[in-house]
Amino acid sequence: MINRILIRIKVVQMLYSYMVSGNSLSVRDAKKELSKSLELGYELYHYLLLLIVELTELHADRLEQAKNKFLPTEEELNPNTKLIDNLFVKALMEDADFRSYIDEKPITWRDDDIFMKLMLDRVLRSEEYAQYIDSEGNDFEEDCVFWHSVMKNVILPDEELSDILESKSVYWNDDLYTVGSFVLKTIKKFEAKEQYPIMAKFRNEDDESFGPALFGYAIDEREYCNSLINRYVNTANWDVDRIALMDRLIMTVALSEIIHYPSIPTRVTLNEYIEIAKYYSTPKSGQYINGILNSAVNYLKSSGRINKE
Repeated sequence: MINRILIRIKVVQMLYSYMVSGNSLSVRDAKKELSKSLELGYELYHYLLLLIVELTELHADRLEQAKNKFLPTEEELNPNTKLIDNLFVKALMEDADFRSYIDEKPITWRDDDIFMKLMLDRVLRSEEYAQYIDSEGNDFEEDCVFWHSVMKNVILPDEELSDILESKSVYWNDDLYTVGSFVLKTIKKFEAKEQYPIMAKFRNEDDESFGPALFGYAIDEREYCNSLINRYVNTANWDVDRIALMDRLIMTVALSEIIHYPSIPTRVTLNEYIEIAKYYSTPKSGQYINGILNSAVNYLKSSGRINKE
């Protein structure tokens, strides 16, 4: 689940924290913090999946309470139970990998009762729900499509969700978009009835070691990368001293990856960090960084420091 896109973002974030901390954060501690942030990204993945389960359970509790009140209406006595009978949710709850993680990690949304009630109301008022309950019975594919649509269009864009995640972890607000995409992919994997739909933390050992190693390279190559950046700044339009710290750090990590990972195509690396710059820096940073990095890469090739496309 934690792919190299997310790892690159985390390395840039941690390098920024390391640089602005002065001497209060050692390289060793920064690497530990990087590993912690990646672990929390995996926790957020399960946390968002658990939200689906606990919204379903909350809806079941509501229906039961309405049925048992003093003078229930006919509709309350015979409610539409399609949502609580959702076959995707049942499959998720029964998945061994999901259950194992949830049992080991005491995470729950039940302490956030106001948020849960409001979110359930939004789901029940949504166009997706209206269309969903319009058909009778439960079909596994339809049940997966419903929650995929609700997660994509109702839950993930919700500002209150973003706020509540930020209050729980400083990392989660930035992670929401990327981790949310993994949740959507997971629902698709359930729909396709894959044997192991829950994503592993890392795809392989190379991905697991990629983050700490890249961070170390960025620290080691910082002065050299800065000299390359300064060499190719268009000083007629921009003062070297006015380059935003985040822009400089994004380019430093990008160049460190280009130098130390010969198996990763240069264009792949450039595209990834240009996208990171668009999100974490100024609106014009992507184009600006692209120009400097391309010039620096041409120099690295001509000087023999790298030999790849």
